[in-house]
Amino acid sequence: MADKVEFELVSPEKLLLSEAVDMVVVPGGEGNFGVLPGHAPFISTVRMDVIDVYNGGKVSERIFVAGGFAEVTPRGCTVLAEVAMPLADIDRAEVEAEIRALEEDLPDSSEADLGALIQSRLEVARAKLDVLAQQA
Repeated sequence: MADKVEFELVSPEKLLLSEAVDMVVVPGGEGNFGVLPGHAPFISTVRMDVIDVYNGGKVSERIFVAGGFAEVTPRGCTVLAEVAMPLADIDRAEVEAEIRALEEDLPDSSEADLGALIQSRLEVARAKLDVLAQQA
């Protein structure tokens, strides 16, 4: 399929997507980059934002990612994401409740490792809300 890009999105929990697509736009560490068939090989970090998957000349899927790495080859693109979920699956009320709970737990975390973990989860939850706000 020379006119398609093989795209795989993998999170620690599962393989979220594995299909041939027209194009994928990834939020790289140094800015967004689009991958088309025959793209030059490179590796990039992935920042918290949304991956746009294009099919039929339009965005067919939008997926929130929170960090990771992307490998691009002439044949395709593989993203290994720390956290990934379809944008449509993000529930604003659930995320807001998660933020409140994490903010309550943060002052109580006397262990440095636990505090860092809570802070990291808080950053991801806030990024989800930011992405949802951009969609409105």
